[in-house]
Parts: sequence; structure tokens; C-alpha cells
Amino acid sequence: MDANATTPMLPEVFEAMRPWLTENFGNASSVHQHGQHARAAVERARTSAARLLNCRESEVVFTSGGTESDNIAAFGLVKPGDHIITTSIEHHAILHAAEKLAQRGFEVTFLPVSTGCRIDPDEVRRALRPNTALISIMMANNETGVIQPLEEIGQIAREADIWFHTDAVQATGKIPIDVQAIGCDLLSISGHKFHAPQGTGVLYVRRGTQIEPLFFGGTHERQRRAGTENVPGIVGLGKAAEIAADSVTNGALDRVAALRDKLEKGVLERVEGSGVNGAGQPRAPNTTNLYFNNLEGEALVIALDMKGLAVSGGSACASGAAEPSHVLTAMGLRPERARASLRFSLTKLNTQQDVDDALDIIPAAVSRLRELAPVNAGTLG
Repeated sequence: MDANATTPMLPEVFEAMRPWLTENFGNASSVHQHGQHARAAVERARTSAARLLNCRESEVVFTSGGTESDNIAAFGLVKPGDHIITTSIEHHAILHAAEKLAQRGFEVTFLPVSTGCRIDPDEVRRALRPNTALISIMMANNETGVIQPLEEIGQIAREADIWFHTDAVQATGKIPIDVQAIGCDLLSISGHKFHAPQGTGVLYVRRGTQIEPLFFGGTHERQRRAGTENVPGIVGLGKAAEIAADSVTNGALDRVAALRDKLEKGVLERVEGSGVNGAGQPRAPNTTNLYFNNLEGEALVIALDMKGLAVSGGSACASGAAEPSHVLTAMGLRPERARASLRFSLTKLNTQQDVDDALDIIPAAVSRLRELAPVNAGTLG
């Protein structure tokens, strides 16, 4: 139950990749038949990714994942003297990129969020300056699952004629994504968050948006991302994109939401002093962030792991950090409550039995830890 960290590759995805890992090995830039066969596979995957995002095939740029896509968006449009707007709850791929830009002399505004982990569009409007060049706000938060009001923010960006990027890594395959409705100029996704292989991703770049590449070499991806295409990975991402697009209409997302709600309700009923961070807000259907008063979340992660249940104390990219979650503290939670919080995130592969098993394991583990270490951690929000 740690799908927001990564997801297993689906069998259909692996089977689509298999020929490109063995007998088919052409370079997609080569003019001979092997190369053109590979090129056709890449373009089929591009069509699938474009369908998932509701964009043109030419607006799909294949990358190595969400971090690279976010970094291209952060560094590829701004110039010295520009002002950038982002939020205090972004994934570190944006947060640290923005901090690096600030160190280089760019002006950066990190907007606050509500106690429900949501940005107020009016805060975005108030933060605008004459030199604002880029707004970057995530679609669904990776720790709480809370979905941000992107269409309203997109409208603000259009009215001000400012580039608008969104990190949609944790939204892909979980909620519908329509770049036309959002009105964004750039959007990042990562394959391994929706059952594609690790090391694959996409940056949507609206037609007419001239980005400066991070890598220099060949003319791949219409000169926006140099480097020989990872054909097997791209094929796998394309297949996963087809499955993700279908899940919006075939009821798969509703089933995941029902499992998440059952897990959440069961924990709150069975564990005293527990609650939901981000409750009452629109959330990705697979994610819940729960707090457990009077214990340390890290100890609970280990206790649950020993019973075969994998969850997270927050972003996997920040695991091992001594500080409490930057997302939860930005929401106004005191460090004790933030440290007592865990993220549960499901996939389409989870079952009713998985939830039943988790509801047997979690209360017992919490009770045992509280008996062993009766501290006052996490009792205040």
C-alpha cells in the first residue's frame, strides 16, 4: 500500500516491452528498417500518451521520469530577472529546483496552503508581479492526495500571459487529465507511478512553447530532449498510458476509491486517536494520509513492514529525512502530529482481502507500539 512511491509493472506492459528487450534493438533515429521499426513503436506510444493527456502527439516529449520533466519545466522557460510562483507542498523535484533558481538570483514565491493542503487561487493572483514568468503548481499532492484547483489557476495564468506548469505525477492513472481544460503549457508525468517501467516519463509541451533543453546532443524529441530514445521503456509507458486512459471509464478508479474509503473508515473506527490529514478535500482516489496519536510514524512503518504491510511516512524521495514532512508542516501540523502520520496509497491491483488484512494488522501494531512507548508524540495538530 505504497503505490505513490512506485507501482508494479503490469503483465500487459511487460509483454509489450518484451520484443524490444530482446530481438528488436534498432535505434529509432536510424534510417534502415530496424531503426524505422523502432521509430514506429515510439510514435505509437506517443499517440497513446497524447490520448491520455488530450493533446497532440507533437506535444509529447519522452523523458526519464518526473524529476527530469519537472526540471526541464523549471529551468527551460525562465531567464535571469524572472519571478517564479510555486507552492510550499510541491514534490522536491520542483521545490529543490525552485530553491536552486533562487540561489542563482531568480525571484521565487513559495505560496502557503490551507490546513486542508489546498492552494487558494486568489493567493496565486496576489503573488503576480510584472516580471512573473512561470507558475508551477502540482495537480495531486504526493503525500495527502489532495487535488489542486488547476483550472482556476490556469485561467489566472492565461489572463496574465504567464507560463503554467503542473506536476501531474501523482494524478496520472488516478484522475482524468485534460491539458486543454487545465490550460497548462507544460505537464509532467512519470511512468512508474502508473504501472509503466521506472526510468520513463513525459513532459507535455504546448505547441508554441519554446523550452531550453537540459541536455545537448542530437535532435531527438524535436530538439527538446537530446539522447537516444529508450524504446523498450517508451513502449511500456505507451501501453500503461492506454490502460490508464481506459481506467477513467471502466470503473477501475471507482473500485480503488471504494477500497481506500473502506481502509480509511476501518482505521478510524478501530484505532483511537487516529484521523485523516486533508479530510474533506478532493483527493486522488487511491491515497489517504492518516495520523496516529502517541506514537512515532517511523516506528509504525517498521512494525507494519514486519507484518507484510508496506506503507510510507511521506514521499519516498525524502525517506530517511530527520525533519517531519514539509507537506504536513506546511498545512500547519505541529511536528509531533506530522511525525505520527503515515501515507497509505493503493493500486488497481489491491483487493478487498488486502484491505481486510491491513485492518487486522494496523490496530494491533498501533496498540503494541503505544504499550511499548507511551509518549505524548503527535497529540496536537
